[in-house]
Amino acid sequence: MSTTLPSQIKNKIKREEIYAKQKQEKSRHKIEQRVKRRKEEAEDPEKKKERLSKNVPRTLENTREFDETVVEPEDSEVLEDEMSDEFSKYFQGTSPKMLITTNKRPSKTAYEFASELIDVFPNSQFIKRNTKFSIKQIIEHCTNRDYTDVVVVNEDKKVPYAITLVHLPDGPTAYFRLTSIKLSREIRGHGRSSLHKPELILNNFNTRLGHTIGRWFQALFPQVPEFQGRQVATFHNQRDFIFFRRHRYVFKNKERVELQELGPRFTLKLKWLQKGKFDKDGEYEWMFKPELETSRRRFFL
Repeated sequence: MSTTLPSQIKNKIKREEIYAKQKQEKSRHKIEQRVKRRKEEAEDPEKKKERLSKNVPRTLENTREFDETVVEPEDSEVLEDEMSDEFSKYFQGTSPKMLITTNKRPSKTAYEFASELIDVFPNSQFIKRNTKFSIKQIIEHCTNRDYTDVVVVNEDKKVPYAITLVHLPDGPTAYFRLTSIKLSREIRGHGRSSLHKPELILNNFNTRLGHTIGRWFQALFPQVPEFQGRQVATFHNQRDFIFFRRHRYVFKNKERVELQELGPRFTLKLKWLQKGKFDKDGEYEWMFKPELETSRRRFFL
């Protein structure tokens, strides 16, 4: 391989020719090394395992800052707390019953997004927001009628930007920033959902705070999924952004399966978690502040 540096050549045409030739030689060398490595790994599979074990990419996730609140598997203290937390009734047999509403004087976009949420969450109901009623009055109304959760879709300039989620009868209350909304009709090749209760997948809710949010999402869906519907709802936490997706399994044959997206898509980011029911002057269990982000590798869920 030539050691001439293209930057040392004054003639532009010649410089470009040398650079192209060096790039081509480098590419050919990489291909030869790759072919050679594949032959060696085919003869000795252990070499491939050894290479993969060493070549672990460094990401923000696997180099995250240490967090003492990370929940270990089978943590006895966490298991004891779960026996008496706000969501324990759900795991003891109580079925979720959700009311979905909007801010006052909502736009068509807010109605469309609320309609999608009704399709996502079984046993949910939409009630048009009366301008005379405050959130506290709505919560009291729902508590008296055995609702387990209230969802308020907030919007600004005709764009939904946040969700207030209240667990009944005793809280907690969470406020999520809402971004990257894509309704079902906007997703190319989307499928139509059925009335079957979906399977639920929760990923990467690792800390005590994340564990609480994960259990809450779990409590929004019926405990027994109907697998014949082949539907799955996913809440995937990555760097404290919670990505929601909904798919259906499509079985092509006995060995091949594909996923068809049903929609909607959206992303949530927790801004605060409050003890008890919604109260502007209430006690906050956790609240995001810019000074908490000491580095790009610090995550809270």
